[in-house]
Amino acid sequence: MTNSAAELVALLDLERLEDNLFRGDNPPESWPFRTRVFGGQVLAQALVAAQRTVEGASAHSMHAYFLLGGDPNVPIIYDVERVRDGRSFSTRRAVAIQHGRPIFIMSVSFHREEKGLEHQLDLDMAVPAPEEVPGIDELPADILARLPAPVRNYWMRPRPIELKPIGLGAPAQTPRRALWFRANGALPDDEGLHRAVLAYASDMTLLESTTVLHGTSVLGETLQAASLDHALWLHRPFRADDWLLYAQDSPSAAGARGLARGLIYDRAGRLVASVAQEGLIRPVAPSDRASA
Repeated sequence: MTNSAAELVALLDLERLEDNLFRGDNPPESWPFRTRVFGGQVLAQALVAAQRTVEGASAHSMHAYFLLGGDPNVPIIYDVERVRDGRSFSTRRAVAIQHGRPIFIMSVSFHREEKGLEHQLDLDMAVPAPEEVPGIDELPADILARLPAPVRNYWMRPRPIELKPIGLGAPAQTPRRALWFRANGALPDDEGLHRAVLAYASDMTLLESTTVLHGTSVLGETLQAASLDHALWLHRPFRADDWLLYAQDSPSAAGARGLARGLIYDRAGRLVASVAQEGLIRPVAPSDRASA
């Protein structure tokens, strides 16, 4: 069973309740692992809500905080505040609400297209092309067998984003990892939708870069893990239904928190987005795991 890009598009098609009020549904029952709402879903839906209150400008940065775990059994209400509309920039604040409480807050900045200086930091690691990286269902059985069960289950679950991790299961020498990703199917020619799909995918696997050097995983039972915040900057146009390279690293882990960063490149090597996230990575006994 494969979750399709069409299902993701439907998930991101919010219902407008009022001028600045929107309702987002959760994935259908056919999607497994619905114990709580995926953070990338809230990021993407909040971005869609904010985009629907702006004309003539594109989102270029967003800064968000995860406050409470989302309930997958009830819709999410998105309340958008029109903070400012200027000649070049517009600012929005979006609050995701469930059961009368905010579970997520995000500020989004929009910019009208302009010409200016151009440079980028090129990828400083050698990676194979996406066609040369095996998909999860193509990995040798011995590699899958070496993965802890929660990690193996995570990578093998169906999802609307196709993932191709590079070097999965190999011992890490540095707190770095990389993978290719794209929407699992063609998307409409809607730049706002492609930004939202990238926002959805940007929360996948990123926090794992804070644990890979230590031979553990946020998916295992020895860590209480949770995303605390998320920042995303969009630099250049892209298509989220073509392969994008997600190069991730973790410059620091201390005090039961880890900082993760990501640079997202298209297959031509253009830097299209940058990501940063801090997460809780608290060592615990398996019986002590609980929500942050």
